[in-house]
Amino acid sequence: MTTKREEHATPNPTAARGAFASPVMAWLRLASHPATARRACFTALIVGCVLIAINDGPAIVSGQLTRTRIIQMCLTMLVPYIVSTVSSVATRRELGANRDANEPAPRKSRDA
Repeated sequence: MTTKREEHATPNPTAARGAFASPVMAWLRLASHPATARRACFTALIVGCVLIAINDGPAIVSGQLTRTRIIQMCLTMLVPYIVSTVSSVATRRELGANRDANEPAPRKSRDA
């Protein structure tokens, strides 16, 4: 039997950190998967270059590259990388959950 004091006790911070670390580590493991990183790099290269051309093209052509603009261009490349990684991890988790629930994977057509 627990007392009222024990019911309102502060939870163990180490246990809470461990409960948080496990999902974070699982997410990072999926995010660092070679296929995920390759897809994110390809997406960042294509989308980032298009965005840089749109946003900074005139400055690049006229030679007005400053340190600030170069940092902004690097961040412009980072955004599609992050978006692609988050999307890929979500897809991998969803596919893993479907597999765990014994749902058959969709079959590829042999007609192709």
